Amino acid sequence: MKHTHSFMLWAILAVLLPLQMVRAADAPTELQKRLQSLPGVSDLKPLQSDAYPEKYVFFINQLLDPHRPEAGSFKQRVILSHVGFDRPTVLVTEGYAAHYATHPRYQEELSKLFNANLVFVEYRYFGESMPEPCNWDYLTVENSLYDLHHITTTLKQLYDQKWIATGISKGGQTTMFYRTYFPDDVDISVPYVAPLNKSLEDGRHEPFIANKVSTPENRKRVENFQLEVLKRKSRLLPMFEKYCSDKGYTFRVPIAEVYDFNVLEYSFALWQWGTPVNKIPETDADDHTLFKHFMAICEPDYFSEQSPYPSFNVQAAKELGYYGYDIKPFKKYLTIKSSRDYLHKVMLPPELSNLKFDKTLYNKVVTFLKENDPEMIYIYGGDDPWTASGVTWLKNKKNIKVYVLPGGSHTTRIGSFDADTQGEIKTQIHAWLNKE
Repeated sequence: MKHTHSFMLWAILAVLLPLQMVRAADAPTELQKRLQSLPGVSDLKPLQSDAYPEKYVFFINQLLDPHRPEAGSFKQRVILSHVGFDRPTVLVTEGYAAHYATHPRYQEELSKLFNANLVFVEYRYFGESMPEPCNWDYLTVENSLYDLHHITTTLKQLYDQKWIATGISKGGQTTMFYRTYFPDDVDISVPYVAPLNKSLEDGRHEPFIANKVSTPENRKRVENFQLEVLKRKSRLLPMFEKYCSDKGYTFRVPIAEVYDFNVLEYSFALWQWGTPVNKIPETDADDHTLFKHFMAICEPDYFSEQSPYPSFNVQAAKELGYYGYDIKPFKKYLTIKSSRDYLHKVMLPPELSNLKFDKTLYNKVVTFLKENDPEMIYIYGGDDPWTASGVTWLKNKKNIKVYVLPGGSHTTRIGSFDADTQGEIKTQIHAWLNKE
């Protein structure tokens, strides 16, 4: 009989314990409760994480135009990775979509280094933060900074320790702009590989690529490859056209012109992402080898009507600026007569072809950085073409630090530097975090 009672007891427990475990798992944590109580927060969902005890995605209601509430609102996606309410918080001012931050293995560098909470904000008009209908008038840098201000102000109700803003590339630009417009929202700013362009075709990138990146021998090898694919245009263009057709790409200009722009883009793309020069095929390689490498470095969707970055193109034309191309070494072989104003001609939606670049943002940031000395660390790669328009010109600043990694690319991070430089950067940030 004792055995029978024991069996019955275990049978009951086998049913009840899983139910209790499910209820316990479903019970909201303190963080969930506090997040759900914040104004404007909706659609809160837990995410898996290999790096953080708790991780959530949610949406927060944002005004399309903070100066004109009647313009309406949209929902902006935010990803929150939690370490502790008593820890500092890293704010990632992403410049694009937030998809990659939802991955369980994602862990931002500063959050890992300083055991900090992570607030990752998707940029308006990207990913799941696209207003409907899409009115491009409200896609401005200033409006995006009010988005960050609202999110930071809201989440400081949960996290009252120090805040570090950071971002990469366009996200790094956003970090810099955010510090300019709302200098007291965060304590520290760390923009990675962030350009500050002064015009639609800034003019500093072309001579940088021609004269400063890597070595003269390596630069010549890159140029020789570009010349070779242009010389073989009659044979490679049909391959290029089929490649684009198979991918479903369509363009606003003839395919022969797209080919030219893709060749011009090659050097920027190769140096930006740090492709080893020894990966470039020799100029006597067969057509297939040259073409395969060409497509690996320069995917033509960049110029296509299917480009994943239409919102970026709009911002580049309006406020962010961009780079141009030097066609002089290649002019003999090009179909195009000029590359000027290519962004409008090739990459902008037709209805926005008349957009004019406004230098107000550039001037405002330059003035702010010259007249102030916030706690900021800029990180750049020495061979990254974007460094040509980077904030490397500031002098005699106590707090603003600029680190340029020799030979570094657009993938340069704090962990890319030698141990001594990494230690110097981390020591400085620690000091700022511990400052009363």
